[in-house]
Amino acid sequence: MDPELEAFIALFPRADLTDPVAERKNFAALAAAVPAPDTTGLEIEDRTVPADPDVAVRIYRPRHAQGAIVWLHGGGWVMGDLDTEHPWAARIAEASGAVVISVDYRLAPEHRFPAAMDDAYAVLNWTAEHAAELGIDPGRIAVGGHSAGGGLAAGTALRARDQQGPPICFQLLNQPGLDDRQETWSARHFVDTPWMNRDKVTAMWRHYLGSTPATPYAAPMRATDLSGLPPAYIATAELCPNRDEDIAYALRLMQAGVPVELHQWAGTFHGSQAILSAEVSQRQIAELAAVLRRALAE
Repeated sequence: MDPELEAFIALFPRADLTDPVAERKNFAALAAAVPAPDTTGLEIEDRTVPADPDVAVRIYRPRHAQGAIVWLHGGGWVMGDLDTEHPWAARIAEASGAVVISVDYRLAPEHRFPAAMDDAYAVLNWTAEHAAELGIDPGRIAVGGHSAGGGLAAGTALRARDQQGPPICFQLLNQPGLDDRQETWSARHFVDTPWMNRDKVTAMWRHYLGSTPATPYAAPMRATDLSGLPPAYIATAELCPNRDEDIAYALRLMQAGVPVELHQWAGTFHGSQAILSAEVSQRQIAELAAVLRRALAE
């Protein structure tokens, strides 16, 4: 493990997600401890997207932005909101020059799949319909997210392709959760890794799906056809249960003719980019923003 990250392991809570409501409070406290981003160059606005039910979003608008990303927070589908994602959404907007539309999707287990997916897809449609108002090119709309949010973004891209929804130009997937089956080597063997481990992943999927069988929109690795999807950037952490399914998804996208950039970050663990004092974390955040800037410019 990266020595800078290893020093912080004791500070990461060992959440088991037995009580999601309690863990939301702990997750919020963890996010609140992250250094505040510089927002002086951003216009930040809270809006409500009309849907059934309505979806709250927070829009981060840099000067002279031409493209946008519908951004979906992490938290295992059971934790997280606009405030916990604020440090990352603001940093990505500022560094990429993209309008970031952070989505406050409904959480499990109170709202199981497909509630979060429906919220994400409603915001994607709203973004495309309001491109002129947002000051963006409707052909430059990406989807992306961390962890569970990355899985939601990948599912949204599949749904948009299948339902002839708004064109998505790019998918930015950071350590996404893509497969409920947990059959890969990393999913089976990482039982005691920091922050995210096999038992926690099992609990997340249980809360998210309940007794409903997973569809490709919930678990994109279950999709049999990945052709025609937007170009993707996928980042993985070496000591993350999601690692191998993410690498496998990247390979399958490439085999389906989808352009993919894959970066496996050595010495890191799931969510460790939150440790902003570590040089490797700074590189991860900078790369996410740079990749998005380049994708929206092409």
